Amino acid sequence: MMNLACIPNMVGAHLGGWRHPEAFENSVMNLQAFVEMVQIAERGTLDAVFLADGNGVRDMDRPALFAANFPSARPAMFEPTTLLSAVAMVTQRIGLVATATSTFDEPWMVARRFASMDHISGGRAGWNLVTASNADDALNFNHGEPVGREQRYARAQEFYEVVVKLWDSWAPDAFVQDKASGRYLDPTRVGPIDHQGEHFQVKGPLSLPPTPQGRPVVFMAGQSIPGMELAARYADAMFGAGSTKADCIAAYADIKGRMAKYGRTPDQMKILPGVSVYVGQTAEDAERLYETLQGLISPALGVHYLSKQVERDLEDLDLDGPLPADLASETVGGSSLRRYIIDMARRDNLTIRQTYERVLPAIGGPVFKGTASQVADEMEDWYTSKAADGFTIMAPIQPRGLRDFVDLVVPELRRRGLFRKAYETTTLRGHLGLAEPPSQWTQPAPAQRGAA
Repeated sequence: MMNLACIPNMVGAHLGGWRHPEAFENSVMNLQAFVEMVQIAERGTLDAVFLADGNGVRDMDRPALFAANFPSARPAMFEPTTLLSAVAMVTQRIGLVATATSTFDEPWMVARRFASMDHISGGRAGWNLVTASNADDALNFNHGEPVGREQRYARAQEFYEVVVKLWDSWAPDAFVQDKASGRYLDPTRVGPIDHQGEHFQVKGPLSLPPTPQGRPVVFMAGQSIPGMELAARYADAMFGAGSTKADCIAAYADIKGRMAKYGRTPDQMKILPGVSVYVGQTAEDAERLYETLQGLISPALGVHYLSKQVERDLEDLDLDGPLPADLASETVGGSSLRRYIIDMARRDNLTIRQTYERVLPAIGGPVFKGTASQVADEMEDWYTSKAADGFTIMAPIQPRGLRDFVDLVVPELRRRGLFRKAYETTTLRGHLGLAEPPSQWTQPAPAQRGAA
């Protein structure tokens, strides 16, 4: 069965999405609008909604781009676990996934926030572990310069290990709450983790018991070699990246092929690449929406956006010429999106204009466009070709884009037997078909007392 998540970005996944007449009139700190989108996704029985997050306001050095509100500028963003905990109160089944960085955060705080969200939601929380490569974000956390990739991923590995230990520091039956005896908890069913590592010293235990799904589901998104290794070792799910089906097939095989050396099987991780969906009652309707949104982006703004992504000013170059030949795919603060854009432009011999025109409709990812049947054809092809275990849907405008996907594409996927007709489980782990996580407490208690 295909898995589906979505990114309910208030301004839409297209740079011009917020300008469309059917977009939200006010997307700034609009809790009710966000709730509306999550409830649309839940009506479509999607596995989860996913909130990307950053650690600062970006793009202020590019005033035109900043003024147009490129989605990752993040000038007005709720703290994601706070927002999703509120949303948990007005939803019942849909998974709730938020980003927290291992580069600038602390394991105890991340473990506590996401365990709290899992309890509040009844077992629907997911943590998207990122390593935060943005150079300017580092300046908000007492770092004078970007943190290098090797250090970021070494810290991320230890960070994950500490968080999981904290989530497992209490036994499920620790809180006996026996009023007659006055015994609220069993001290033998909890213990400090006493972690002493290169990056962290954490005593523990966590101040919360095990969560409804054992522990929150862990997502990752890294496409660099260290990122793929970390995901192969620990991730329950990945927001895979790729600009083409061939890219995604190769990444899918590569990442899942790394899992065996960590004692894991391929079905222990789901890969859900992001795709932008332009769907209409007819192919002409979908094309009209696509062209309308493209028309809302001036060439100057397109160049500003592309300049940001490739980390080089392109404004004074010939728009109908190629990207500069000396652009490097890898940098200290580089991202998988940057690498894909540069590689795509070189592979397909694109001009600067053609590159930003291709990138803008999906922020660098694939585009599925057409009728519900045509979009479902693409999704089924990718799924059966092992390019993906499902998809993370990015709608170009909100709320119309997500509503059209739920009302048009989801019924077609159900008709083909590719997607559920109703929720069959109550937890995010259950929706994704993931097994219960291992725990030190599944063994008899005496053998585990004193375990780290």
